Amino acid sequence: MNWYLTKMVFRIICGDGNHTAQFDEQLRLVTAGSKEEAFHKAQLMGMREEEMFFNQQLQLVQWQFVSVSELYQLNELIDGAEVYSRIEEQENPDSYMHIIQQKAEQIRFGNTLEILNLA
Repeated sequence: MNWYLTKMVFRIICGDGNHTAQFDEQLRLVTAGSKEEAFHKAQLMGMREEEMFFNQQLQLVQWQFVSVSELYQLNELIDGAEVYSRIEEQENPDSYMHIIQQKAEQIRFGNTLEILNLA
């Protein structure tokens, strides 16, 4: 069995969808015997995780699975190996850096589960 890093993309639609399009890109680890099996497994995972619910304003919120957009085999786990990289362009770099520093502080002081929405 091999380990694969996959990016699963979901579209989030709130109410009638009259808002800026939102997409949730999730990096997931998948174990499989081949790249094809890993892709299929990630696709099934995404489809099973589609959901609909009502928010506090009683608007229907839909999480629609779009697809698996990236898949990488992890041949070897090496300390410090780069797993993912994305260049972020921001209109307000000071605000972006402030948010990153706040997240780092939350991790540093033990609020990691809150950041990962696991708490």
